[in-house]
Amino acid sequence: MKMLDVCKVFSDAGVQNVSSVLASGNILFQSDKDSAELKKILEKAMSEHFSYEAFLFIKNEKEIKEILKNDPFPPIKNFHNYIFLGSEKVEETLLEEFEKSNKAESEKGKIVNNIFYWQVSKGQTLDSSFGKVLGKKGLKDKMTSRNANTFEKIIKKFS
Repeated sequence: MKMLDVCKVFSDAGVQNVSSVLASGNILFQSDKDSAELKKILEKAMSEHFSYEAFLFIKNEKEIKEILKNDPFPPIKNFHNYIFLGSEKVEETLLEEFEKSNKAESEKGKIVNNIFYWQVSKGQTLDSSFGKVLGKKGLKDKMTSRNANTFEKIIKKFS
């Protein structure tokens, strides 16, 4: 789906100052409504417009900054840091799957404040044992992941 279309759906649903970050599915907007109410409104609007069951994660600016700040893995050349957002307790499932997987050298996973963080060598994201687990149907509808660089780009757009 095109981010321009997604932004229009969000605007039509009543939120203001809507913009997208890259083609990553991250939409920035302003609203006086709380996250729970926004989630219902926006999921319904997206589902109706695009004819699929939308599943959104709503985070405010403070939460986004805190999530990135809490990344336990310092950036390392030739590694990706991923941040997983999801439904309640999905981070525990992710950690359990990570611990069961065959890990590459220097591959790390950790939960900090109910967020799962994963550091993996560049080029190994999809080939790693844990990376293959992420495509499981039972997980795909409970979480989403973003590279830490995407969080940095989101934060820059807040300024």
